[in-house]
Amino acid sequence: MSAAPIQLIRHRRGAWRLRRAPGQLRQLQHLLDAHSFWANGRSRRELSRMLAGSQAVVSAWQASHLVGFGRATSDGVFRAVLWDVVVAGEHQGRGLGRRIVEALLQEPALQGVERVYLMTTNSSGFYEQLGFTAVDSQRLMLRQGR
Repeated sequence: MSAAPIQLIRHRRGAWRLRRAPGQLRQLQHLLDAHSFWANGRSRRELSRMLAGSQAVVSAWQASHLVGFGRATSDGVFRAVLWDVVVAGEHQGRGLGRRIVEALLQEPALQGVERVYLMTTNSSGFYEQLGFTAVDSQRLMLRQGR
């Protein structure tokens, strides 16, 4: 018996359905906790607020299991940023991350923006395959909150 196909869902702005379904929000929390070092420990309340403030959200499902996720914010004209692109370990290396990033880049909120940014610690090779380049002329600055 073969595994169920993976379906991408392109959510409407704010991902209302994803953030209002407790089981789905719980799955997002688990995906981030288990498969990212930068986004573990986020509460469901924080995740709901995060989704509400995102202009583009894509989730990947195998049957009723969340196996991938990504989101973006944008001013719709000049800048957009990809955030929290994550794929469950057992699905990595099969093109799912590419599908998520490409779906995000096709979202209306990102169409025609001058620049799309992202930050990565150890996946630069993956993003270079998708047309992103390292920028040495800019420096990432951080002001810690909370």
